Amino acid sequence: MGNSKSLSGQSLSPRFLPAEQAEIDRLFDALSSAELRSSTSPRSFSLQALKSHVGEALPQEMVTRLFEGMRRVDVTGKTKGPSERISQEQFTVSMSYLLKGNAEEKSLVILKMISATEGPVKAREVKKFTEDLVGSVAHVLNYRQELRGWTQKQGPGSLSRVQVLAAQLCSEMKLQGGEKPLGPQRLECDRTTIEDWVFRAPHVATFLSVVIHQGFLLLGSSLDLATLVPKRQVDQGREFASVLDVLSVIYINSHLPREQRNHWRLLFSSELHGHSFAQLCGRITHCGPCVVLLEDHDGHVFGGFASCSWEVKPQFQGDDRCFLFSISPSMAVYTSTGYNDHYMYLNQGQQTIPNGLGMGGQHNYFGLWIDVDFGKGHSKAKPTCTTYNSPQLSAQEDFRFEKMEVWAVGDASVTQLAKNTKSVLDVDPTAQALLEVSGRMRHSEGLREVPEDQ
Repeated sequence: MGNSKSLSGQSLSPRFLPAEQAEIDRLFDALSSAELRSSTSPRSFSLQALKSHVGEALPQEMVTRLFEGMRRVDVTGKTKGPSERISQEQFTVSMSYLLKGNAEEKSLVILKMISATEGPVKAREVKKFTEDLVGSVAHVLNYRQELRGWTQKQGPGSLSRVQVLAAQLCSEMKLQGGEKPLGPQRLECDRTTIEDWVFRAPHVATFLSVVIHQGFLLLGSSLDLATLVPKRQVDQGREFASVLDVLSVIYINSHLPREQRNHWRLLFSSELHGHSFAQLCGRITHCGPCVVLLEDHDGHVFGGFASCSWEVKPQFQGDDRCFLFSISPSMAVYTSTGYNDHYMYLNQGQQTIPNGLGMGGQHNYFGLWIDVDFGKGHSKAKPTCTTYNSPQLSAQEDFRFEKMEVWAVGDASVTQLAKNTKSVLDVDPTAQALLEVSGRMRHSEGLREVPEDQ
């Protein structure tokens, strides 16, 4: 953090590879040649030229914000005030700050995008900017057909998923005294606060990159959308409406281990596979890391990330990469506290210990619990879950639900895929021995290949 500096386009050009700088120059040429100007005037472009180039790829409000941010970047150090047009130096500097800059440099442009006035900005202005930014991400991904199988739907409840995710990003902002800025509307945020926010909330910079890359169709090769928006896979002919939209998926996905962010494969849906705990167990065990989520009868959407394959057994399982999360009415992720190792639990058919699926807490007092009597569960936290420090996730401590989904994340390994072809006799030698003792034969013996890992 420090004082702003005046830098020319030439001094910033080395931040871009030669091919990248050439692409930026071509875009400026296209924008500046869109209007007839005197041949003696320095080349520049107007807001109307930018809007015409972007078209419907971005909401008009975001195009205007981007233009204002670039227009007010001072590349000369003079204080005569910004022009009504954007010069090549301003364009290059702005792209360098937003796409390649550090938190200090990004905050220079972001502060100018938030408000048209100089100096500190109002908390309500930050909130509106963040909602515009999140909404623009969903808009441009939909426009460019980059949703990768997900939807841009309105979530349940009075607040849209755009507002919910924007509120989560704004909650990362802290004033110098540690005070939350988005309470009283009179509170103001200065340059230092915005810079700290950009550092604390990396989604802000990531979303700006998406807006520029996809909105301007600029330097697309440097943006890895596959790790931002995972590909959605559902068995052929079994499409259904997930409780998740693209923004919810982006938020959860960003907290997964990097190697598991590019692909989500549906393992279980109560809508497709029925309201059956036996079906749930049969479809999610030995399938690798997965995301479990549900929507209760009051519209709260929440769940957890299981870092390891689920196994039916009376012991706790998993590791400290597991977490619980909430999507609606608010977005949040709750990670391991280290207090205990009660990360995951899956059991059925026992007389003396609970039967169901749980994450965090302890027997009969889980942070998230799905009962063997499918459709019932609880989320207990007084005041928080000991394993994940999560509050009560559901509207009611003991809740009921209709919709539940489990998604395998990352690329399925050969071992996990082979699970779908295994017989219970392959994985349970005791069952095979009992069959032979009873004098009955394995009719499938010799008709199919025995899995290699047996």
